[in-house]
Amino acid sequence: MSTADAHPRSFDPANTLGMSLAQLFLRSAAAHPKRPAVRLDGEQTSYAQLRERVTTLARALLARRGELGPSAVEGDNPPLTAVLAARSAPCFSGILAALASGHGYVPMLPSFPPARVALMLARSQARAVVLDADGVALLDAVLTELDARGDALPRQFFAPDHTIPAQLRAAHPRHSFVDASELEACAAPVAAERVEATAAVDPEAIAYLLFTSGSTGEPKGVMVAQRNIARFLAVVIERYSLRASDRFTHLFETTFDLSLFDLFGAWSVGGCLCVPDKKQRLLPHQYILESEISVYFSVPSAAVMLKRVRLLQPGVFPKLRLVLFCGEGLPASLAESFAAAAPEAVVENIYGPTELTLACTAYRWDSARSPAECENDLVPIGEPFPAMRVKVVDADLREVEAGGVGELLMAGPQRALGYWRDPERTAAAFFVPPGETERFYRTGDRVRKASPERPMTFLGRTDSQVKIQGYRVELGEIEAALMREAGLDAAVALAWPPNEDGTGAKAVVAFLAPPPDAALDTNALLDRLDALLPAYMVPKRVELLDAFPLNSNGKIDRKALRARLDA
Repeated sequence: MSTADAHPRSFDPANTLGMSLAQLFLRSAAAHPKRPAVRLDGEQTSYAQLRERVTTLARALLARRGELGPSAVEGDNPPLTAVLAARSAPCFSGILAALASGHGYVPMLPSFPPARVALMLARSQARAVVLDADGVALLDAVLTELDARGDALPRQFFAPDHTIPAQLRAAHPRHSFVDASELEACAAPVAAERVEATAAVDPEAIAYLLFTSGSTGEPKGVMVAQRNIARFLAVVIERYSLRASDRFTHLFETTFDLSLFDLFGAWSVGGCLCVPDKKQRLLPHQYILESEISVYFSVPSAAVMLKRVRLLQPGVFPKLRLVLFCGEGLPASLAESFAAAAPEAVVENIYGPTELTLACTAYRWDSARSPAECENDLVPIGEPFPAMRVKVVDADLREVEAGGVGELLMAGPQRALGYWRDPERTAAAFFVPPGETERFYRTGDRVRKASPERPMTFLGRTDSQVKIQGYRVELGEIEAALMREAGLDAAVALAWPPNEDGTGAKAVVAFLAPPPDAALDTNALLDRLDALLPAYMVPKRVELLDAFPLNSNGKIDRKALRARLDA
């Protein structure tokens, strides 16, 4: 039984609509100045303290913006500020200060190669960049890469908590630098009251620009408007009764759009963002207990590790009231285990690509009903969020019947603006289907359309349907059989080796990561699969791993597994 609705809210979540992200934070800071806004490295920062940091940095950004030269005038210079930082105090204050100064933010990680950071800076044309210590350490290499690209834009770099070395300043005289010792003096010309005004931006303005992997090898920038994320927040605040007493996990990097739920789900209602360190993030069991987490959010791959090492025991998380999964297919066994581990929690699977603002459908797990509604042992993705429209179409863009399979298209107030300065790609992905007047986003995901008998289910990417020996094969079906027969919560099947003519592959290779003390007989497993699947779908071999490689978003890194095969 959930206690989600047992506590009244202090405000109407509908008031979130029409407010910018910065305004939502400032409202919470005014209403809850003494409450903790962030727990980081074992210390808590109050809303009043965070607001002071944010306001000072925002004033410094505003003060220096007029020094960027003639190309910085409104309408020419894009309203974006980059944040080259990772899950640190400067990262959080940088994001909020960028927004409070009237800009959208562009998150970048210091763990990225310098060439990628330089590419993102050049493409976004962000003229101001906020840095943490690791960002400062990477900066010389990034600026050298920008020079090599012929990028001549002068930029302003702000390190609100750190020192910028004199040799770095001397090596790059085209740019300006403000570090911790200079921040107050830099901000002095701008009154604090001005931040309240600049935080009130147009709902159509870009809230954040996220660069995601592109099929061409060049990252594509997804533009998400203030009104898009405001709508998402209004929905989840209402749906989950988010409130000031909530303590949220922050397991995602800020370059992953799921981080927006952690950051602004918390900061919109006066809750606390709890930031585990690298070790705690990998196995957050003890951190959840010690930090008294009430709202847990992760990709399934990250949660699988808890079950793999037998930390997901019944009743272990009595204070969790909300458990959310997103980003990958959610195995039914994992949902069931988490529901038992957090008996007072609502457990939901939410779905949505970045282009539809984080998540736009939801399915609530019910131990009695849900197992029968799963497909390929994956939890359904359920019903669309309010005002979001669903179409499931065939290859000719004709809508399929209830219960049919096709590509998912979605429209509504969470549909993003498109791709940054890429009208051709935007037109291909955001289009008006036949018989419609509204623009829909093509997700590239294959789903089974909801019917009276069952909710909408996720079947994999349209490009996960491959040809093996001339037969069309859903890799997700093979992965479901592997998980079921091996008794595991994760499996990967890849089509390999490829045919010489480039049309499909000759066979399938499987990857599994059983617990350290498990004795998995792969020959017996393949024999069982042979009795369940056509011969061309049975993996040629099974590779056992100590653990699946994960990408920066915490998802299983299929590219790394493919590279292992191609090596």
